[in-house]
Amino acid sequence: MSSDDMNIRVEGLGKRYEIYAQPADRLKQMLMPRVGWALGRPHRDYFKEFWALRNVSFNVRRGETVGIIGRNGSGKSTLLQMVCGTLHPTEGSVAVRGRIAALLELGAGFNPEFTGRENVYLSGLLYGISESVLRSRFQSIVDFADIGDFIDQPVKTYSSGMYVRLAFAVAAHVDADTLVIDEALSVGDVRFTQKCMRYLRDFQKRGTLLFVSHDTGAVTNLCSRAIWLDGGEQVMDGSARDVVERYLAAQHAADRASLGESVTVRTTANSDLPATGEDHGMPADVVDPRKAVLNGEATRNLIEVFDFDLEQIDSEFGAGAARIVNVQLQLLGGDGKAHRLVAGGEVADLSIDVDVLQPIDAPIFGFYVKDRLGQRIFGDNTYVSYHERPVQAQPGTRLRAHFRFRMPVLPSGDYSVDVALATGTQESHTQQHWIHDAISFKAHESTMRHGLVGIPMHRIEIEQVGA
Repeated sequence: MSSDDMNIRVEGLGKRYEIYAQPADRLKQMLMPRVGWALGRPHRDYFKEFWALRNVSFNVRRGETVGIIGRNGSGKSTLLQMVCGTLHPTEGSVAVRGRIAALLELGAGFNPEFTGRENVYLSGLLYGISESVLRSRFQSIVDFADIGDFIDQPVKTYSSGMYVRLAFAVAAHVDADTLVIDEALSVGDVRFTQKCMRYLRDFQKRGTLLFVSHDTGAVTNLCSRAIWLDGGEQVMDGSARDVVERYLAAQHAADRASLGESVTVRTTANSDLPATGEDHGMPADVVDPRKAVLNGEATRNLIEVFDFDLEQIDSEFGAGAARIVNVQLQLLGGDGKAHRLVAGGEVADLSIDVDVLQPIDAPIFGFYVKDRLGQRIFGDNTYVSYHERPVQAQPGTRLRAHFRFRMPVLPSGDYSVDVALATGTQESHTQQHWIHDAISFKAHESTMRHGLVGIPMHRIEIEQVGA
């Protein structure tokens, strides 16, 4: 592999700290070795060594996205600080080509006494962007951060979410070749997180990304490769899926070991399981027999839906022959009535209203449900249902599409729905109007713990077979 393909090269990297038991030991360490050398006597150290990182080596190609995972104290942040040049290594070397932008910790690089406006210029100048360029990009940065009048308030008055909004907005406008993010997406509302994820996916097409997160789902979703650190040492470097699976298995084994239980971690080659082609008599509409328990005997509701608001839409596109004017998600309880709060597993009705502005033929309505990281969990469109009898509409008319489905059981967290109207065919179509994050909803206290979604079970039972 050519060295020209490398954006980051790390070789034998290590960082050592000297831990002193008391302040006087620091003074002794400064003086006694010199006295011993002058007298020709051996000297002793008055500190304990602590290696936050040691013997770490890896290369990152241009355009690659690499996740860094590990427990707290494993050396992840220390590694990123040395990659960014804000911390000097004790041993080894690190080389980075091009401009690097970083979100290392909350508000890093900001002066708390300065206003947001002043910190935009301060940070931009530190990144090497000229003042004239910053002036031309300032409004775009403000729009991305979306913190309103707080842009002219001291950043010491900002919430954690506002810090991240402004820091990310600056980093997104400095033409970086490499972007380093350390847990920056763990704060902020769902709409801003989705905006950041769209930016990161676009940045991946042209730049190098180093991403640190305790959210292993985010790592496998964003990264093609991951590096696992533990106790300051590099444990594994490989595909994101393989590294995350090994890491989670090791953490589970460690947790069980702390309780005196033994768990064996075994890694085997992945294999694809053949489909059986059997449906086992699954009915068309499944009602989970555990529903009363999952819902807390129908008294605890777990999914909360928020209304569509055109003024809150900050990302949309389309050719403009029609415009989406309303989106509504109704969750129907066991009584068949719409509720704002339900548990998951109920019937959901998603409706999309469109005003037709120009003559359109064969409209295709569609939607995606996404988690907070922008992962598309499920979705559908109207093409298959209407391709043999396409709808036609003239200007001044309104069309409404309904999607009725059983809502999966969702892990706790924030979700959003993209909606769209296109014309054409499944393979070749024009998006007339697409709205990112048209509506959002939140899953509270889910009984579903693993995976992206849970499915209502038709039957669950245990039986004894044989002696």
